[in-house]
Amino acid sequence: MRPEDKDAGISETLIESAQAWRGNFLDVRRDRVRLPDGREASREYIVHPGAVMVVPLMDDGRLLLERQFRHPMRRVMLEFPAGKLDPNESPLACAQRELREETGYSASEWAHAGVLHNAIAYSTEGIEIFFARGLVAGERQLDEGEFLDLCFHTPAELDAWSRDGQVTDAKTLIGLLWLQRWQAGDWPLNWIAAG
Repeated sequence: MRPEDKDAGISETLIESAQAWRGNFLDVRRDRVRLPDGREASREYIVHPGAVMVVPLMDDGRLLLERQFRHPMRRVMLEFPAGKLDPNESPLACAQRELREETGYSASEWAHAGVLHNAIAYSTEGIEIFFARGLVAGERQLDEGEFLDLCFHTPAELDAWSRDGQVTDAKTLIGLLWLQRWQAGDWPLNWIAAG
């Protein structure tokens, strides 16, 4: 049996797609779909250009993180550096740019870990997960209107705050999971020199 055949009884078929709203960043779609039982339904979701997250590893074992106010949450969040892809930008180039712009650091080695789909019920967003090491400090180049603090914490500190519910950002939690599995030897990373 082909993999797509096993999904035939649960897959939906697109009938019509329309833009419901478009802002500076968000593109909200409203689709009409045919359900597996033949009935029709509507689906609303956000089309996202894609993003990256970087897990920056300091030489002393600490992690480079950011504290940033996130308006929808109405609070400061602790998270790994991240940002959206620019048009025609490769994920690695985006990861290198975001690390440099937000933190001022560049890295001599990079590893692509995988992709995270953090809101599958209402967004197409995929966040490409990268690890960076061999960090060298430089000058930050924050976007206009972007304000954030840098901080350094151990994996154990981040793990405790995650356990206690202080860190709730999905991408940061996944980054921590991937870090722990890599450090345990369970999930390999293939490192490449920065180009």
